[in-house]
Amino acid sequence: MAAEEKNKAILKTEKLSIGYTLKHSEKLIASEINFEVFPGELVAVIGANGMGKSTLLRTLSSIQIPLSGAVFLNRKNLQNIDSKELSNLIGLVLTEQPISKNLSVYELVALGRQPYTNWIGTLSEKDKEEVRKALKNVGIEDLAERRCYELSDGQLQKVLIARALAQDTSLVILDEPTTHLDLYHQAYIFKLLKKLVRETKKSMIFATHEINLAIQLCDKIIILNNEKFYFGNPCELIENGIFEQLFPSDLIQFDSNLGAFRIKSAE
Repeated sequence: MAAEEKNKAILKTEKLSIGYTLKHSEKLIASEINFEVFPGELVAVIGANGMGKSTLLRTLSSIQIPLSGAVFLNRKNLQNIDSKELSNLIGLVLTEQPISKNLSVYELVALGRQPYTNWIGTLSEKDKEEVRKALKNVGIEDLAERRCYELSDGQLQKVLIARALAQDTSLVILDEPTTHLDLYHQAYIFKLLKKLVRETKKSMIFATHEINLAIQLCDKIIILNNEKFYFGNPCELIENGIFEQLFPSDLIQFDSNLGAFRIKSAE
């Protein structure tokens, strides 16, 4: 990748405020959200329950309208991008998204090529090559002919990631990709995402509750906490004492030396 492209932000926000518009008022979740995501970066969104992780991702992907401020994709305001163009810019992996589990793995991954196929959905040779490449990148070539209802949660999650890769966008947004997975498979998915951003130079931003894993493996972390926003690499956030503010200290505490949360010892 040319140095000029590498230094150009794929995703940028300016004074972004997120939340909900109610009947005659607004419910603010977080404001003054300013950050940039560059090619080949893995970015986690963390925070306690109800702090707006999914709301932020929905706003970044144009599912939800911001209360104020702006989101830019490749320097173009998200508000000015139509749905067809957006499908060429963002791949989405959403929690509990409806899918037909009667499809084969290959067929489900091939749905990622819909923005590029003709009106009857015929796959070109390029489309087929992108599907094969996505299956290989995620390491599920051996599952291609299996039906999705036959898969474990971890396998299905990898298939959904492959579908987003087949879409061939510069940005992939994932909402809690390790939900329902055990610790081993959580770590596996994190390492897979890290591998993919390094090899494909795509940018990935995802919400997660697995904060200790995010600290170890992510390039940058977004923290949402009581209408406040923090952004930086894990070392910067640790040095600034941001993680200590996330949860009440009566049960868990952040060990800045280890860079991880620990259960507080009984007195």
